[in-house]
Amino acid sequence: MPEAGSAAPPKAGLFVGLMSGTSLDGVDAVLADFSKGAMTVLAHAGAPFPAALRAELLALNTPGGGDELHRAALAANALARIYAQVTTDLLHRASVPAACVTAIGAHGQTVRHRPLEFDGVGYTLQLNNPALLAELTGIDVVADFRTRDLAAGGQGAPLVPAFHRALFSRPDESVAVLNIGGISNLSLLPASNATTGTVLGFDCGPGNALLDHWCQSHLGQPYDAGGQWAAGGKVLPELLKRLQAEPFFGRQPPKSTGRDLFNPAWLAARLQGLQADPVDVQATLAELTASACAGDVLRHGQEVRQLVVCGGGALNAHLMARIADHLPGIEVLSSTERGLPAQQVEAAAFAWLAHAAVRRLPGNLSSVTGARGGRVLGAIYPA
Repeated sequence: MPEAGSAAPPKAGLFVGLMSGTSLDGVDAVLADFSKGAMTVLAHAGAPFPAALRAELLALNTPGGGDELHRAALAANALARIYAQVTTDLLHRASVPAACVTAIGAHGQTVRHRPLEFDGVGYTLQLNNPALLAELTGIDVVADFRTRDLAAGGQGAPLVPAFHRALFSRPDESVAVLNIGGISNLSLLPASNATTGTVLGFDCGPGNALLDHWCQSHLGQPYDAGGQWAAGGKVLPELLKRLQAEPFFGRQPPKSTGRDLFNPAWLAARLQGLQADPVDVQATLAELTASACAGDVLRHGQEVRQLVVCGGGALNAHLMARIADHLPGIEVLSSTERGLPAQQVEAAAFAWLAHAAVRRLPGNLSSVTGARGGRVLGAIYPA
């Protein structure tokens, strides 16, 4: 029982999910209601990263460059302040006071992801200051979702397949969910009424990260809107062959990756000695993403008849068309057509994971990450 004069306990069903992904384009936030069992998204808000913070986060993805510990700590503080502002904007839009929210699920910004390497456990690092976020918002914060899975022998990623199962699975048919952020990841969901079948999920490779980098470098634009630039180029077979030779693409799941591997230096090494028009490189990078994602659906999801695409890549008409072309007989559609806008899915996933953490329910799937079993994910920072 609360003490006399204390605030009423928060409404148990409301959670905020915050996501800033490997695309480094900004923060998405959703307000989700779990009070009736199934999740309902009540509101969405977002904000782009200031150019200086985006540049610093991008730089911190690469080892070196001065006092990284100092710079990372200050970047985490800046990120927490943006998280807090977006949360305030979100709750204002929804006319919901902070006291009515149970918790915020805040993913943080991944700057290193090296699971199972070096000492058998490895590490994954998401910049964040959840204590500062709790202080600024007055709301409990759930953060650091990935390290518990690593401690149990898992990849720590992807964590969204359990959420995808809850949201997108169908009773009588297998469904695949493809999230295309900076990195692309795939969830394979057997029919929910099936007596056999296991949820699988893994990273496919680059999503928008290399496309955005190349667009920024040559057009001065943060991304190729609708894929129009790529659509005007032609695929370079020799370059595509070099890109597809990366061993990661041939690895069996569970597997996960990030900018540690797929970064500008990786691309530059494969462009060496090639004379290529920049628009053709963009077309080839789009084909790399499309072929990697579609290839994984064909290899690991033979029963799939519908592919639901979310993340920023779902807004890239050229990329969507290339994926569909690789998958004849499979319906390719945006998650918006399944009831949740593409840009809201990942933020909603971390509201869902925060809800699971507060209820002390596992948030991972061992069939996805390779962990020794289900684990409660996340650390709770009380307001």
